Amino acid sequence: MAKLFTLLLAALVILSLLVNPIACTRNLTKPKHKAKAKPVSHRRPAPVAVAKPKPNPASYKPAPAAANKPPHRNHTSKHPPIVYTSGWLSGAGATYYGAPNGDGSDGGACGYQTAVGKQPFDSMIAAGSTPLYNGGEGCGACYEVKCTTNAACSGEPATIVITDQSPGGLFPGEYAHFDMSGTAMGAMARPGMADKLRAGGVLRILYRRVPCKYPGVNVAFRVDQGANPFYFDVLIEFEDDDGDLKAVDLMEAGSATWTPMSHNWGATWRLNNGRRLNGPFGLRLTSDSGRVLVVNHAIPAAWKPGKTYRSLVNYP
Repeated sequence: MAKLFTLLLAALVILSLLVNPIACTRNLTKPKHKAKAKPVSHRRPAPVAVAKPKPNPASYKPAPAAANKPPHRNHTSKHPPIVYTSGWLSGAGATYYGAPNGDGSDGGACGYQTAVGKQPFDSMIAAGSTPLYNGGEGCGACYEVKCTTNAACSGEPATIVITDQSPGGLFPGEYAHFDMSGTAMGAMARPGMADKLRAGGVLRILYRRVPCKYPGVNVAFRVDQGANPFYFDVLIEFEDDDGDLKAVDLMEAGSATWTPMSHNWGATWRLNNGRRLNGPFGLRLTSDSGRVLVVNHAIPAAWKPGKTYRSLVNYP
């Protein structure tokens, strides 16, 4: 009887296993742990860099290659690009210095000396304030000026050349100042009223940059008194068109290389490379707007300090 009971109990256990095998394996399987949720960040996400759209290449036109283009140089022009305009600029003042009907002073900070009172300047000159003088690189630039604020003003333009630096600063409210020769100041007056205009104190004038015109006059080179075979220094004057220069290069005899000269002061340029220079010299002039003028044999082999050599060319 006992054996029969044992056999029945064993049969029941086996039958339960066959019906539900998962129940017996649950306790044998290690439970999986749920991944912890990441904490929520309250910081703003880093900004995503967005590439700026590139300009349309078609909107850019490359500058035309100029003949005899000067090589890259360390010399950097101090002034902004030249701007010619048909309109008049306001905000300039004018005074005069020297004799009422004179040429201001001989030479001044550009180094033109007595040439300011002779052709082609003819005393129609002015000392320019700092932006106009531009560290000397504005020497030779031409401007039209006129006045309308004084009863003696004619309102008609007169053309003047920058040949000096204005010793004073700007007067209140001015953007530019022209300290003119007495002759240039009087040229803005009505007929017979030049003295009255010159007595008007600081005048408010209109001005604009214009090309220089020297009919029948070519570029001239005056060698400095201190020049020698190892140090060449030259003043350059009477350039048509822009009137001023932003670069000068020298070519020695027997060479095919242009050597950049350094702006010295005023309208003078120098070359001092530590060795003897071999003449004759060719000079290449680059104007304010980038126009190039090559003057072959500008300075003869037997050049002399203090002597002026006149070329046969000028800017067209």
